[in-house]
Amino acid sequence: MSDTTTPSGGEDTTTRVVLAKLGLDGHDRGIKVVARMLRDAGMEVIYLGLRQTTDSIVAAVEQEDADAIGLSMHNAGHLTLGPAMLAALDAADLDVPLIIGGIVPAPDLPILTEAGVAAVLGPGASADEVVRTVRRVVHGE
Repeated sequence: MSDTTTPSGGEDTTTRVVLAKLGLDGHDRGIKVVARMLRDAGMEVIYLGLRQTTDSIVAAVEQEDADAIGLSMHNAGHLTLGPAMLAALDAADLDVPLIIGGIVPAPDLPILTEAGVAAVLGPGASADEVVRTVRRVVHGE
């Protein structure tokens, strides 16, 4: 592990996370906060921004050798877009965990988990919870 740390003292300089807004959802404040949380923990964050496609996310994961993908969902598209992202990863033969954050009703959580989503984070997740979740799905911590 690199001895490089961030100003907040994070040490996880080996984890690379692609963050994106898949589809037409234009609400990006939360994902920008998550990007900052992960950067403060020392992770490398590749933020793709709004209106991404599964193809653009897969390309970024391949180019950046990402360890995880974080998608922010605030448009009730999680049951469509989450499985579409998983299918695109499978088609590209990529074994990269997918984390969904945002507005996901409790009854939809088992559906996403059974589809292969590694974790779901809801509104108000703390920085510690976000960082712990990424580390757990990437490194098994």
